[in-house]
Amino acid sequence: MLDTFFGLPTHPLIVHATEVVVPTAAVVIVLAALWPRFRRWAGFLPLGLALAAVVLVPLSTESGQSLEERVAETRLVETHADLAEGLLPWVIGLVVVAAVLLWWNYQERKESRSPRWIAVALIAAALLASTGTTIQAIRIGHSGAAAVWSDSVAPGSGDKG
Repeated sequence: MLDTFFGLPTHPLIVHATEVVVPTAAVVIVLAALWPRFRRWAGFLPLGLALAAVVLVPLSTESGQSLEERVAETRLVETHADLAEGLLPWVIGLVVVAAVLLWWNYQERKESRSPRWIAVALIAAALLASTGTTIQAIRIGHSGAAAVWSDSVAPGSGDKG
């Protein structure tokens, strides 16, 4: 389905969108958790970015599987594909945290005094989900770049394993 676009593989196009949206969602969610004023201003933005990420990740995976069938099978490509499979659970975690932050934002507006432990738990959850998501996205991006450029940078240095 997501094989080519005007003769070019769609995977690099979709992946670049994913590699922008996923870390942006992670940063915005952490800001919303840590900074109540930003959370009130942002409203649906953290959840919207997280939902966009949860749509882009499977599209990236599907387009990557299509591309994988067209390129040489190497250990680097396999590593990249294996790492990519681990991103969706982290991004789903971001969606959950963003949804709870949105709920919390409305609860804070209704109540003059709210339990401090909820804010601390949300900050911890946001930091955990955002850190895990960002680290996994970096690992995937690095392994993808290594798979693409290893033969181009230094002839003979590619891992054809």
